[in-house]
Amino acid sequence: MTSVNPLNEKVSMNNPMTTNPMNNMSSGSADVVANRMQPMSNATTGHHINPLNAHINPLNVQTNPHSVVKPVSHDMVCHLNCAIISFKYLSRPINPRTSNLAARPPHRRGDHHMFLTSDDNSMMKHIVETHIPDGRDFDVKPLVHIIEDIVHRATPIAGHVHEAKVQAHLEALEEKAPHSGLTEILNYLAYPIHRIGMELISKCANKEDAHSTTMSLLHSLTTYAWDTKVAITFAAFAQQYGEFGLLVHQYTTNPLAKSVAIIMELPEIMTRQDVLKQKFDAIHDLIDKMLDVTKCIIEFRDVQTSHSQHVITQELEMLINTAHISTAAYWTMRAAVMCAAMILNLIAIGHEQISSTSEAWELSSLTHKLANILDHLRKVLNLCHQKIEEKRQHDAFEALLRLLRTPHIDNMKILSILIHSRDDQLPLFDGTHKRRVSLDVLRRKHVLLLISDLDIAPEELFVLHHMYDESKTQPNRPESNYDVVWIPVVDKRLTPWTEAKQMKFEEVQASMPWYSVAHPSMIDPAVIRCIKEVWGFKKKPQLVVLDPQGKEANDNAYHMLWIWGSLAFPFTKTRETALWKEQTWNIELLADSIDQNVFTWISEGKCICLYGGEDIEWIRSFTSATRAVANAARVPLEMLYVGKKNPKERVRKNSSIIQMENLSHVVQDQTLIWFFWERLESMWHSRTQQDIPGETDPILQEIVTILSYDGSDLGWAVFSRGLAEMTRGKGDLIVQVMKEFDRWREEVSDITTFVPALDRQLRDLHSPHHCTRLILPSTTGHVPERVVCAECSRPMEKFIMYRCCTD
Repeated sequence: MTSVNPLNEKVSMNNPMTTNPMNNMSSGSADVVANRMQPMSNATTGHHINPLNAHINPLNVQTNPHSVVKPVSHDMVCHLNCAIISFKYLSRPINPRTSNLAARPPHRRGDHHMFLTSDDNSMMKHIVETHIPDGRDFDVKPLVHIIEDIVHRATPIAGHVHEAKVQAHLEALEEKAPHSGLTEILNYLAYPIHRIGMELISKCANKEDAHSTTMSLLHSLTTYAWDTKVAITFAAFAQQYGEFGLLVHQYTTNPLAKSVAIIMELPEIMTRQDVLKQKFDAIHDLIDKMLDVTKCIIEFRDVQTSHSQHVITQELEMLINTAHISTAAYWTMRAAVMCAAMILNLIAIGHEQISSTSEAWELSSLTHKLANILDHLRKVLNLCHQKIEEKRQHDAFEALLRLLRTPHIDNMKILSILIHSRDDQLPLFDGTHKRRVSLDVLRRKHVLLLISDLDIAPEELFVLHHMYDESKTQPNRPESNYDVVWIPVVDKRLTPWTEAKQMKFEEVQASMPWYSVAHPSMIDPAVIRCIKEVWGFKKKPQLVVLDPQGKEANDNAYHMLWIWGSLAFPFTKTRETALWKEQTWNIELLADSIDQNVFTWISEGKCICLYGGEDIEWIRSFTSATRAVANAARVPLEMLYVGKKNPKERVRKNSSIIQMENLSHVVQDQTLIWFFWERLESMWHSRTQQDIPGETDPILQEIVTILSYDGSDLGWAVFSRGLAEMTRGKGDLIVQVMKEFDRWREEVSDITTFVPALDRQLRDLHSPHHCTRLILPSTTGHVPERVVCAECSRPMEKFIMYRCCTD
């Protein structure tokens, strides 16, 4: 992976360089960052190994910063801190305008001339060369938390808007775990923090520029990881900033603070609040960016350590390298150096420093620089988290597949993976008793997982509700020994979860009498992937069957339930094949329970006619002609209008006209008209998966014929007597045959000969020229590549159709 460092923005902070000193990170830097361990202690003394070992002399810049010296005691550390404070407050000359500090600008631009002739890579090399980590790993988040608290509370002067912002930030900060682990981390880092604070003062007092001081700090912190270097430097500055802020806040009310402030001439400095406010607002903006960049650097540490159990791949390492952590660390530490120098110079040279134009420009430029660095770090972090999440989801998906293939003694293991309970919450909602329950209610039962999105059709819920209630009326029957669980498929990676979706979920859940997942968040993305890729879910609801041991018995029993209801129990493929072997094409299979009158008419031996279409004029013509033939032949005939698929306003109007004009019977519930056509489609899907060629399958041919009638804009009719005799035809042919009844009247001697005679007439009029359309929704999942025409047994052409039918 080749990367261009976007952090190479030109910023001339105390530096007249024309090229950016920050270029691509050397390839070795990521390797040393990744090799990290827990903090080490000296086995003999119990003290940590301290790389910050210079002799305690803040005024001697020639002191070797790399020799090993550990503090004799914590008291010594405190003494050092007092020495630092004494230097800050007592070593300043009486007249700041004639002191060494006053005699120079805040930063000398020529001090690091060695880099004026070197390119960006050379400077980057110098920075990376200072980094020799010893493998210790410190969790500096508690330290950063306290730093954040200090810098936001210590702001000396702030406007009302700024104060409100700070207050809101502090309130949010207090909600977090305040100082968890802080004591432990300070046991290791308190001395380095004090030592770096002393070095900051020393460098400022000796006229060191920001770059040289930052490089010196990097040398002092050579053995620490990048995030720890930044946190130590930031903490050292925060301590000084906090002390200054504490004096500013208390010198008007606290006698001790007032005395110290008088020595520092703080009251005189604070008279220029208008200018000071601008300066401290700019410093605060820079500190905010320093905090954000520091947190990102720490988060990269977490990516390399906390998530190592999921993925540490070459691809991820290359991606982390493009973040240029060393660059971000350098500029954050340099910002801390600049802020510290400004505070110290303000104390040292007073009013002359307050309105420094160069400092204002440097603050603004560095804030902009860190903002660009932050933007890049966040982009790379997002990519890293995406890679980690992809790997985690891939591993979870593979583990789920292995689990599904593994035999179990019951279904609890599988169900607990499919429906993941968080924080010991009860994962199921009992739709009958309206309460939360555990997965134990499903133990060793046949479980039907109803898989759908939130837009499941009300008609489907109505029919499922009816079938479920019917199966529970006799709970002791073997075919009633199953439960249904609704699994709502909501992929939050594609569409965010909103309040509207929550309301929709609760509405659908409340309409279900069976169990449902308490909340879609309990369905892991790996499970959603399994549902889509393994079980083939697209849009149409699906019923995945798990046996009492949690083994998949059927990836979609929806069609079986639609065709046979609870008779299909236990909803296995074997049971489906057995049911089809027992089945013949007859009016009972076609009509089922869309109207209870059908079974009465069958038992009474009447002829039955089911017809459909949406042309009311054809309906009038057909029913009139058919009724006339039935009367003439003295054949008891009952006609039932079943409309079209997706019964909309036109079908409703037709049903009203038919009833008003007494043309025939109609299906009273429009939902049952929808169910008639849905069930017919389920027959087609189920039948096509049987090992029977379509050319020789009479049941499949009849199913395709009826479905093709609905695909046309014309009417159609099916005639039947009993469970054996059936014929069907298109609307125009049937009307023609009925109007020519006198021609074939002699063939009808009684009711037993009517359907066979009508069948012969329709076949005689059948034209070899035809155009048959079979329309199936694309969301049904299984669509065979080859479908034969029911009229001529030739393969049908496949087209893609887009339809918008508002009726």
